[in-house]
Amino acid sequence: MYKMRKRIIGSYTGEEKGPLIILIGGMHGNEPAGIKAIDLFIKMLEVEPITNVDFKFKGKVVGIHGNLKAINCGMRYIVKDLNRQFTKENVIRVNKAHANELDAEDHELRDLIHEIRHEIKEYHPEQLIILDIHTTSAQGGIFIIPAENKQSEAIATKLEVPVVKGLLKGIFGTSLHYFITENMGVETLGISFEAGQHDDPKSVNRAIAVIVNLMRHLHCIKDTDVENQHNQILSNYSKDLPISTELVYRQSIEPQDDFMMLPGYQNFQKIRKGEQLAIDKYGPIYSPMDSFILMPLYQPQGVDGFFLVK
Repeated sequence: MYKMRKRIIGSYTGEEKGPLIILIGGMHGNEPAGIKAIDLFIKMLEVEPITNVDFKFKGKVVGIHGNLKAINCGMRYIVKDLNRQFTKENVIRVNKAHANELDAEDHELRDLIHEIRHEIKEYHPEQLIILDIHTTSAQGGIFIIPAENKQSEAIATKLEVPVVKGLLKGIFGTSLHYFITENMGVETLGISFEAGQHDDPKSVNRAIAVIVNLMRHLHCIKDTDVENQHNQILSNYSKDLPISTELVYRQSIEPQDDFMMLPGYQNFQKIRKGEQLAIDKYGPIYSPMDSFILMPLYQPQGVDGFFLVK
């Protein structure tokens, strides 16, 4: 049984003006780690002044549920993948349509963007930061996907986590495609963090660690605030992973393909050219090159079979 939730997970406003940081959890409803991490982090901020009288937060952080309907049902999505709907054309369509013309994810898209625009209007920040937290169906390494701009890449490289570049050129309509300066009316930087496997309790710890590191990099908190073991959590988990990779291949799938990943693959596992990775109704699917595999699909819903990076 999944409890009904509201859009806002929580928020915290500092004494000093600073960036507006939007933390999104549950963009896919079967990924609870980000939601738990955001909730715990905001609670950590609330209790920090009790034990640290010198604590001062700069800016405002708001935690937001992504796909509320899917979260409440424990599903990745209801009708379609919400994290493929963030195109400018689709947002215009959804905003113009009558409510009875919209499906579940259309409503989620409209409400989510409305909530973020409301926070911008209320706080009037000079800079908007989006951190979209995800997990994967496969075990294995963690990684960060920056938006396609140098500022977002600069933030990503500071967070003690492997960075995957070019992924946004292989897919479309993600939160990072839409939440950009041009669309939001304020300088906007975005990163997405893959914290580990969906049900791994340590995915929550790693997500908290990235949030804390992000706040430190943005100078919202000092290095001595809010516990200090987070760099170690991330560096220990990332020590044998490639520091930076780039997308070279995406296996797109449709529901009617009957796609099935062969068992046992993990994020950043080395793959050989010609190695069979999966099978669908057309036959075996082989790797076209030597590479590392990312996000092999081990769940019933999804539009990406796997990604290959070098």
